[in-house]
Amino acid sequence: MEAGNQTKISEFLLLGLSEDPELQPLFFGVFLSMYLVTALGNLLIILAVSADPYLHSPMYFFLSNLSFVDICFITTTIPKMLVNIQTQSKDISYIGCLAQVYFFMIFGGLDNFLLTVMAYDRFVAICHPLHYTVIMNPKFCGLLVLMSWVIIFWVSLIHILLMMRLNFCTATEIPHFFCELAQMIKVACSDTLINNIFLYLATALLGVFPLIGILFSYSQIISSLMRMSSAGDKYKAFSTCGSHLSVVSLFYGTGLGVYLTSAVTHSSQRSSIASVMYTVVTPMLNPFIYSLRNKDVKGALKSLLSRAVFGPR
Repeated sequence: MEAGNQTKISEFLLLGLSEDPELQPLFFGVFLSMYLVTALGNLLIILAVSADPYLHSPMYFFLSNLSFVDICFITTTIPKMLVNIQTQSKDISYIGCLAQVYFFMIFGGLDNFLLTVMAYDRFVAICHPLHYTVIMNPKFCGLLVLMSWVIIFWVSLIHILLMMRLNFCTATEIPHFFCELAQMIKVACSDTLINNIFLYLATALLGVFPLIGILFSYSQIISSLMRMSSAGDKYKAFSTCGSHLSVVSLFYGTGLGVYLTSAVTHSSQRSSIASVMYTVVTPMLNPFIYSLRNKDVKGALKSLLSRAVFGPR
């Protein structure tokens, strides 16, 4: 390949989910609806937690942070996709693509960390209830969230700095509806060995270890539940974990589904369609899971909506 074709290009082409022009209006309507539902649902969770003093506890503090991250997570990808569909364009600038990769990694990683922290919170609440308020104090909770931000900020920044050293061919097409790190590495024209090594290391450290932490927390929770003599106590204790366990299963299940789909089919289009599950569907369903399975959140939402409609009493 000629050296002249391996320059720092100014833009990429996002191929999207389908090139069929008849499907574009359908995609626009579906993804716009999903984006609005996600943003509204997670915003309501944040407002409900902020407005209800009863929800000012570590579990709901982490939940409101998760809702904020989910709003940012879906905002990283869907608005650009909607603009491209509306303008019948596939272009995304080089800087815009790097920014999308960076923020996608930050908010995706924060989702992962927050789910791990929430599992630890449930572990302390059920396995060490007498020490819960001492261990999960506001300062420690804030420190856990801050550490999550700092770690994922630096890891994502290193990824971007490594990406900036790569060269890309002119008219580079990305077979996805957003700029995703692995896809970017695949379409690079220069040596990507260092990028791949760091990608595997980061995935192992920031993906596998948090999952191990979640599994360990729930193994201890189940062990504690088995030692409880009262069926009522068992149900009450596990009911506080039901919503979180559902979200964890959805997040890791869809992520694993995307990985298996790309590994088995080797089809970029099918992999892109599968990735919709964890990039769009999961953030959209999280508020419904927490509001439908958690009576405290449900009560706070009813109170919030009642005040919004009828005014304060």
